[in-house]
Amino acid sequence: MSHKIHIFDTTLRDGEQVPGCQLSTEEKITIARELELLGVDIIEAGFPISSPGDFLSVIGISRAVKEPVVCGLTRARQEDIDVAAEALRYAKRGRIHTGIGSSDVHIKHKFRSTREQVLEQGVWAVKYAKSKGFEVEFYAEDAGRADLAFLAQMIEAVIRAGADVVNIPDTTGYCLPHLYGKRIQYLFENVSNIHKATVSVHCHNDLGLATANTIAGLINGARQAEVTINGIGERAGNTSLEEVVMILKKHQDLDMYTHIKTERLHGISKLVSKMMRMPVQPNKAIVGANAFAHSSGIHQDGFLKHAENYEIINPAEVGVPGSSIVLTARSGRAALKHRLEQLGYKIPGTELDAVYENFLIMADEKKEITDSDLEALAANIPVLMR
Repeated sequence: MSHKIHIFDTTLRDGEQVPGCQLSTEEKITIARELELLGVDIIEAGFPISSPGDFLSVIGISRAVKEPVVCGLTRARQEDIDVAAEALRYAKRGRIHTGIGSSDVHIKHKFRSTREQVLEQGVWAVKYAKSKGFEVEFYAEDAGRADLAFLAQMIEAVIRAGADVVNIPDTTGYCLPHLYGKRIQYLFENVSNIHKATVSVHCHNDLGLATANTIAGLINGARQAEVTINGIGERAGNTSLEEVVMILKKHQDLDMYTHIKTERLHGISKLVSKMMRMPVQPNKAIVGANAFAHSSGIHQDGFLKHAENYEIINPAEVGVPGSSIVLTARSGRAALKHRLEQLGYKIPGTELDAVYENFLIMADEKKEITDSDLEALAANIPVLMR
């Protein structure tokens, strides 16, 4: 049986916490509308009590979108939950996302508390949030480093208290994929009421493992993935929405699917990058400028013969106009001939080697050859005719 994976986008909450990426309410609404068109299931719109701007943004997004659940983050405090409930009052479907630390590191050094006290506070927060009439998601912060038996005890208690979703965050990006997967598996095997709630995974990228950990969590039974566009987020970032979605799309043997319209991925990536003033690294999977660019001769030749030799994703699937052949000193004859023919030049078969030698001289002097460079090359080689 194929399983629906709910995409919980936190670009406008966790993603916006990146220094320099703060958005106005109007900008947040613009992105939220694009997330709705993209097909995300839940939009985490902000942390309402943190500032008047966040409060107004959650209200604005609640009014602006109709299909996704709109979520507001809180701590396990009455004032936080009250403010979140007020901000969500216009949402067609609202969700309060409340929680508390679950690792001994957080319990001792952040809350200066005990396991018993944080467990009691977490259960109280879920019950109080539930009384507001919204869906409730509980996050067990730093679950990636929590004692497993205590984590299971906490999750069972908050589900009993009414949590609709339980979030198992690898808050510090510490886990290895097989170990994170085993954490999710352990909960399914040791929490008696686990099937009464949706299990969610929220992974950070401190060791570059956020996407791998998220997939491991889904394989082991989680059915909600918490992600951001371009993988933005605190420190090294969050799990990338586009990576998770395309992994599930390409690995159909996993029997999981999303409702994401993948052809919109490239456009929303560019929008978020521009609005948040956060450039996307060129080698970023799926949406980076080089994701569908080929520059080495061996790859170019193979790609030109059959695109699937070097591309597992058709660029159109993610909204990219097409692949590109980038000419450098590493490029081969096939790529040069292809680019010249695109410009309208015909190369006699016996002359390609000579043209290529002149090209290499030019390419050694420049990092990348442009169409203008090729025009100049053609002007100096009489055998090239349009």
